[in-house]
Amino acid sequence: MSLDQPVNDSEIMETEIKVSARGVGVFYGEANALRDVDIDFRQHQVTSLIGPSGCGKSTFLRCLNRMNDTVDGCRVVGSIVLDGQNIYSKDVDPVELRARVGMVFQKPNPFPKSIYDNIGYGPRIHGMATNKTEMDEIVESSLKLAGLWDEVKDRLDEPGTGLSGGQQQRLCIARAIAVAPEVILMDEPCSALDPIATAKIEELIDELRQNYTIVIVTHSMQQAARVSQRTAFFHLGNLVEQGDTEQIFTNPVDDRTQSYITGRIG
Repeated sequence: MSLDQPVNDSEIMETEIKVSARGVGVFYGEANALRDVDIDFRQHQVTSLIGPSGCGKSTFLRCLNRMNDTVDGCRVVGSIVLDGQNIYSKDVDPVELRARVGMVFQKPNPFPKSIYDNIGYGPRIHGMATNKTEMDEIVESSLKLAGLWDEVKDRLDEPGTGLSGGQQQRLCIARAIAVAPEVILMDEPCSALDPIATAKIEELIDELRQNYTIVIVTHSMQQAARVSQRTAFFHLGNLVEQGDTEQIFTNPVDDRTQSYITGRIG
C-alpha cells in the first residue's frame, strides 16, 4: 500500500494481527519486572503503551525484538508470535528479527557517519543492495518515507550528527525503514524534541502506519491520543487495560487507568 492511499476505518477493523504476545513475563535475576502480558498488535495500526515510569512498558517493548537478550541476567517467559512464528524459538536469528522489527530510541542516536552511510549501513550488512545505484534508491526512498529527503538531499555526505535533534530522529527512523522492517518500535521518540519537531514526528507516524505496524511507548497521554488507534496501560509490571484509544481515554474500565489518566497516580 502506498503512502498516498490512506487506510480508512473499515480497513483498520479488518486488519490482521501482526504480533501476538501471550503470558509474557520478564525477570531480572529473581526480580519479576513484567507479569503475564497478553496483547495483540494489528497491521496498519499504532498502539501506544502508557503508564508511570518504571511500570514495564519499555521493558515489554524491548521484548518485541529481543533487545532484552543483550541484558545480563534478563529472562523472558511466555510467547511472542510474529506472523505465526514464536520469535523466541531457537531457530530465529535475533539479528534477522531486528531487521524485521526495527527500533527507534528515546534520544536520537545517529552513527558517527555521513547521512548517506547512516541509511546504507543496515542494507549493506543484510546484502540488500548489489551496487551503488540500488543503494542510492534505498537511501532516497527511506529518507523520503521519513520526510527528510528535501532537507538533506544536497548534503548526504555530511555527518548525521550535524542535523538538528528533530532531523536526527527522522534520520534514525529512516535508518530503521531502510532494512524493510514490518514492525517499528518507538521508545519515547519525541521526549528529547521541541514541540515543532514533535509535531513532525507525530505526522510521520500517522503516515508510516499505512505501511507498518507501529508500537510506541510514550509518557505523553496527549501524544497517545493523537497518534494511536489502540492504547495499553501498564502499572507496576502489569498490563492493566487495553482497547481502542478513544475508549481508554474517555471510558476506561479499570479504576487504575482512570486514576492515571486524571493524574491521581503516575
